[in-house]
Amino acid sequence: QLPTGLYKKVLVILHDSVLPYMNEPTLMMDFLTVAYGIGGAISLLALNGLFILIHQHNLEYPDFYKKLYSLLDPSIYHVKYRARFFHLTDLFLSSSHLPAYLVAAFIKRLSRLALTAPPEALLMIIPFICNLFRRHPACRVLVHRPGGPADMSEDPYVMEKEEPSESRALESSLWEIQSLQNHYHPDVAKAAAVLNQSLSEMEDDISGLLELSAYELFDKEVKKKAVDVPLEFEQIRGLFGKKNDIFAEHFSLD
Repeated sequence: QLPTGLYKKVLVILHDSVLPYMNEPTLMMDFLTVAYGIGGAISLLALNGLFILIHQHNLEYPDFYKKLYSLLDPSIYHVKYRARFFHLTDLFLSSSHLPAYLVAAFIKRLSRLALTAPPEALLMIIPFICNLFRRHPACRVLVHRPGGPADMSEDPYVMEKEEPSESRALESSLWEIQSLQNHYHPDVAKAAAVLNQSLSEMEDDISGLLELSAYELFDKEVKKKAVDVPLEFEQIRGLFGKKNDIFAEHFSLD
């Protein structure tokens, strides 16, 4: 049993400062699988080491995607390890051999959580979802379902199910992204509107968006050149703006 702080420090450096120098990296299988099952930030940090063992050392983890799916909660868009998590999730969902129900469950859960996500996270997750549609055309039924959300009395998707196969995601519709088309941030609304058109075959490069911060978004808006908009207005006269008000005789605006 390790203290939480030490657990995180070990997992942050394990994949590049420990595993490459071990004669038998597979000895870390139990440690990493236990860490992956703890939940929260520790599970996110264990993903790096697990990825190396799965990719390079043939580790079999039967419930890997089920656990990865369960890690998607509202905090995932706010944690400081967000970039690392979504980079690895992108790799894990890159295989074209994954079943459509699994990818649809990830798309639907990410979209549902996006309803409460900050703009900087949305500008990353919407292209991420578009890339999943490009890789798995069978999931496009979520966007192009006849009638769409208008003909649904309720959403059949069950977010509370831990098993992606039981979530009924493929029966649903992606009304969440349609809602984001009315987002207060114009860049988010523009990004969400892409799903109204035919997606290009080439995937979007999300590497530059993974670490996008609120400060960068704010800085970008501040540096925009202001456009002078002509307005019609009546110049204020007196304290309360009325021409012949008694206050105008005794008060003036400098």
